[in-house]
This record gives sequence, structure tokens and C-alpha cells, in this order.
Amino acid sequence: MPRRRERNCSVARTLDIVSDTWAFLIIREAFFGTKSFEAFRAALGIPRATLTDRLRKLTRLAIFRQAPTESPRRHQYRLTQMGFDLYPSLIALMQFGDRWLAGTKPPPLTLVHMTCGSDSHPIVSCSACSREVRARDVNYSDGPGAGRTIARPGRNTRRASDGSRYLTGRPSSVSRALQVIGDKWTFMVVREAFFGRRRYDHILSELGIAPNILTDRLSRLVEQGVLRRHRYQSAPERYEYRLTEMGLDLHGPFVAMLAWGDR
Repeated sequence: MPRRRERNCSVARTLDIVSDTWAFLIIREAFFGTKSFEAFRAALGIPRATLTDRLRKLTRLAIFRQAPTESPRRHQYRLTQMGFDLYPSLIALMQFGDRWLAGTKPPPLTLVHMTCGSDSHPIVSCSACSREVRARDVNYSDGPGAGRTIARPGRNTRRASDGSRYLTGRPSSVSRALQVIGDKWTFMVVREAFFGRRRYDHILSELGIAPNILTDRLSRLVEQGVLRRHRYQSAPERYEYRLTEMGLDLHGPFVAMLAWGDR
């Protein structure tokens, strides 16, 4: 049986890491200054074996590096430059969660820019003209690394059975956002919408996804307000799936993940 081939995509590379619930939560805690094994365990209530596995994985991927402590048997886990570069992705997800998923609750965190001392609301801006970039402001063209490769086994394409795990530990709008788009297939469907693919058959062909999984993800994205259905044929009925204003606002996380995956 031929193996599935997938589009070369820097967003997918990023999602391989942040869509693992425990890995994401550990990275998030590291941005809040957590460094030791016991501090991660206390903050997250994570099983020891699971924490050991994820810290090894994140160190192997060069997101973390081990640093010595006063005790020869203990060490700290500190973010590398590669790890710190995930910050824009987390901030973009946080802002999306604040805008669309907080309900009537105020944002659980406020960013304070230490340089000027003001509350900060970062934006995605163009590297050439410095103007803010939104989904409707851009087109896409193939880059030098475009093409397809055989899909790597073991990627996180399964939807977590309990999305509430993302809410473990401190309140976080990033966690709320990942409850909606936290598995890879869901974000890949949204990615195809940004690329202009709106019809079921086109998305199915592009992703090589099982029809029942695609139906599930499309239904969930419509239910959650990220996509809306638009009937383009009545006999038989056929629908397109178009990004709502909420869905278009995922462009910030999309671009941030794209940039990190490229680097």
C-alpha cells in the first residue's frame, strides 16, 4: 500500500510539537520561569513517567537544554534559542483565545512590555513595510522548499479524547485556543481554507485524510464558529466551508507557526 505523501509545510512541523498536550504545557510553564523537574510536576500535576518522557523529547528536539545545578544528581531544563522562538506562536494563540474563547471573562493574563512599561498587544507585521498583516492582506506562492514528501509516521493527527487537559495548571487563553485547534488534522483543515480550498473533495484530495475524520473536523469547526457552511449546489446539495471572522483571526497563529517552522 503506497504511503501517504503530504505537502511540505512549516506549520505542520510546528504542530508536531505544540499539539502534544503535555509538551505544550511544559513549554508554557518554561516561559513562566519553571526550570526544575519537581517544579514542572507541581505546576501541572503530571505523572513522573510522562514528564520524564516529554522532557527527554523536548531536549532531543533542542527546545530545552539541560543546565547543571548545585546538586550533581539534579539539573534544570532551560529553553534554548529555538525554544524561545516559539514565543510568538504562543502569544498569537493567547490573543486568539482572549478575543474569541474567553466568553464574558476578562483575559487571565496581561502582557507588560518591560521596555516601555505598557500593556502590550503584539501584532503580526510585514517584514518589509512593518504594517500589520491580516488574512485578507496576503496571497500565497510556493517557496524554495515547496513540494511533497512521504508523511512521517507517529505525527499527532488524532484529536485528544479530553481536550480539557489543555486547561491543566494556570488559566491560559492559549489552552482555550488549543482546545479548538489542538490536533494536527484540525489545523491542517484550517490551513487549506487559508489556501483557498473550500470544498470537501478538494480538502480530502489535498490532505489524504480519511473521509470520516474530515467530516468530523469540518463539523466541529462549524460548530465552534471557525468555519461556516455555504451551499453552492442544490441538487444534490453541496456545501463549501468558508472561514468566519473568528476563523480568519487564526491567521496570526498560522503565520507565527509558519515562521518558526521555517527557522
